[in-house]
Order: sequence, then structure tokens, then C-alpha cells
Amino acid sequence: MSSKESSWKYVDDAVVETPQMIAARAHAAELGVESIAPALGAQIGIIAAATGARSIVEIGTGLGVSALWLLRGAPEATLTSIDSEPDHQQVARAALLDAKVPANRIRLISGKAADVLPRLNEGSYDLVLVDADPASVIEYVEHALRLVRRGGTVLVPHALWKDRVADPAQRGATVTDFRTLIAELSASDAVLTAVSPAGDGLLQVTKIVG
Repeated sequence: MSSKESSWKYVDDAVVETPQMIAARAHAAELGVESIAPALGAQIGIIAAATGARSIVEIGTGLGVSALWLLRGAPEATLTSIDSEPDHQQVARAALLDAKVPANRIRLISGKAADVLPRLNEGSYDLVLVDADPASVIEYVEHALRLVRRGGTVLVPHALWKDRVADPAQRGATVTDFRTLIAELSASDAVLTAVSPAGDGLLQVTKIVG
């Protein structure tokens, strides 16, 4: 294991997750649903806290690991979470309620994100997390940037896609899409962009124009 890999394992292992997060992560593993790494969860929690997020959209509920981290960082926020798997959402809802998140702050929408996102209000959200079908990541980020207010932030986990994005020898549609997304957003004057190598990578985009 390289020194960099050892450092990231150390960072992941240093994160202390709540019992609800641990249970949600275990449920996800049982069902073959990939959850964000603990270090990445801690990072999105800090961003939610630092931005004072009150209104959050999550594209891809999964089993609730990301939602638990977001609402740990922003306990007063209202979360709207979209997923095409209603059974998964019910597990996520149970985890959130067990974590003492008030039911009126949890809005779970079952359906395809491409159908739901156009119905959400433009410029109305502080934070949008994009963690759904990687084949649609560019489309979802475009929607997310429409949804966040000026000063709002879009977070995209898995932005380094299994360490393939940084390797010029790697090809494939998903790798190409993430490279395109990072390059175009980094060159844009409308947003500030940073990529963290935490977990599988976290693309962070804050809207500064519009």
C-alpha cells in the first residue's frame, strides 16, 4: 500500500459514525448499494454545517448514509431526496427517524430524477448532492446548478470514479463524463470548483453568478 493510500485509509478509519450511519451502511452493503466513504460523509457534513444549509436536495437516496451525514451537519435543514427505489427510501426514512430527524423535515420522492428535477423550484436550495446514475451525472449537475441559489453548493461524490479519472490510460463513458464535468466547471466564471480526493473523490461547485 502506498503512503497516499495509507493516509486515506487512516482518514477513513478516523471517522466516528453514528449507530444509524453504521446500520444504514450495513444495509446498503447487504443490498449491493454503494455508500459514500466515511471520510467523504464527514466532509459533506462539514460543508452542510459551514454553509448553514436550510434546504437540501439529494439526488440518490440510497439507504440513507449521505442523508444522515448532511442532516448531522445541518440539523435544522429540510431534506428533499429523490430515488427510483421506494423500498430503499423506506429504510432510509427509518434511519433518519431513528436519528431523531423530525418527520416534517424529510421529503422522500420516489421516481426518476430526470422526471422529478424539472419540477423543483429554481434557485431555492442551499445544497444539492448528486449521487445517482453516473451515466446521467452531467444532466443531474446541470439541474443541480439551476436549483441552488447564488452562493449555494453542488456536491458530487465519486468524482474520481474508482481512481480512473486521473489515469489518462482509462477510457469509458463515465470516466469521460467526469473529466468533462470537472474541466468545464473549473473553466467557468459562474462557479467556484474544487475536487477533494476523499473517498472516491468529491467535486464541490459553488454558484457565484446567477
